[in-house]
Amino acid sequence: MAGALNVPAALPPQVRLPLAAPGVDREAPPDRRATEFALSSFQELKKRPVYVYLMVLTFGQAAAFLGWNALYTNFAVEAAHLTGQQNGLVQSIRELPGLLSVGVILLLYFMSEAALTSWAIITCGLWVMAAGWFPNLWGQILCTFMLSTGFHFFEASNQSLTLQHFDRHEAPLVISRLRSVTALGSFSMGLLIVVLAGHADWRVLFGLAGATALAAGAWSFRHRPSTLGLPAQRKGLIVKRRYWLFYALTSLSGARRQIFNVFAIFLLVEHFGFSLFQMSLLLLFNNLVNWLLNPFIGLAINAVGEKKLLFWKYSAVLVLCLAYVFCQDPKLAAILYILDQLSFCFTVSIRTFFQKISDPVDIAPSMAVGVTVNHVMAVLVPFIGGWLWMKDWRIPFLMGAAFAVGSLTLTAFIRTPPKGRG
Repeated sequence: MAGALNVPAALPPQVRLPLAAPGVDREAPPDRRATEFALSSFQELKKRPVYVYLMVLTFGQAAAFLGWNALYTNFAVEAAHLTGQQNGLVQSIRELPGLLSVGVILLLYFMSEAALTSWAIITCGLWVMAAGWFPNLWGQILCTFMLSTGFHFFEASNQSLTLQHFDRHEAPLVISRLRSVTALGSFSMGLLIVVLAGHADWRVLFGLAGATALAAGAWSFRHRPSTLGLPAQRKGLIVKRRYWLFYALTSLSGARRQIFNVFAIFLLVEHFGFSLFQMSLLLLFNNLVNWLLNPFIGLAINAVGEKKLLFWKYSAVLVLCLAYVFCQDPKLAAILYILDQLSFCFTVSIRTFFQKISDPVDIAPSMAVGVTVNHVMAVLVPFIGGWLWMKDWRIPFLMGAAFAVGSLTLTAFIRTPPKGRG
């Protein structure tokens, strides 16, 4: 890869030094080098084509998916007239392709990860565009399944490329920047929806959202990063006992995410009557805060480690889920939603933890397995939660509290190699 360091053969890839950019002292301690890398200029970062490649695709995917996510709930209630149980069914279908993400491993026999990433984002964009044309249950099931397939395959390959191209000091910083770009893409699309809400019909709004992913996918075909110098990834399914904690944390993370993605949003729209304009403003503010906050998460990971960050995250999530249960005020519900969204900034710690304990040649297949594991419970939670919602809307949030307790327990088992080894 252009700009990569010449690493002595005796050193495994996961312990190579961070980028020797101007202003980065290679003799400095790892934490200081990581901080200097984080503060390096964008001009220097542009010399790493993979960084720009990931940024462009992440922006396009985020804008498209946020557009769909912001529009879907109001579209489901106002145009498709879905009930809470039907909405839970659609959301379960949305997570089904996550279970099929092990299919990425099969596709990698026939194409590169970069090619798979391009085709995945294009698939997502096309079906986001189609969603506005089907205001009924079965139309939403079809569109949701297809766009979700593109989204989840993109996530698996995108995560893998990031962990392969950046070492353990760089990865937390780069992943955090990618999360910031995700928020920027979401903010941009949210702003567009706020401006156009009430002036454009559903088909136009869904079409504009999907078009951003299509544009990014088309651009990526001519800007694929080099894989020279990277460890050749193992082919086939990789499941190892020593990765059990990564699998467990990832699974509970997927279950917990559905409480936010499905029921927190549905609470605002169905229970408190938030309009499309109000939801778009809320998403806009959320993503503005995430855009500003995310770059500091990588610094925090390098400073205090994944174990402490995840402990703080899941402690906060437990409090938030219990607060939803007793919430009767729409303003309080909006505040809880914002704080809930912020808690997801720290989820990147699970991936950086995996990078530190894994064999570098296991990254591609393990990321595909990780996405699948993430969705084992994520497929069940919306459907079961939707049924329980019909009994009492508070029950899904009690489920979320239980998931938070489980995750808190698991964080006690986190162990990473000493910093000096990375």
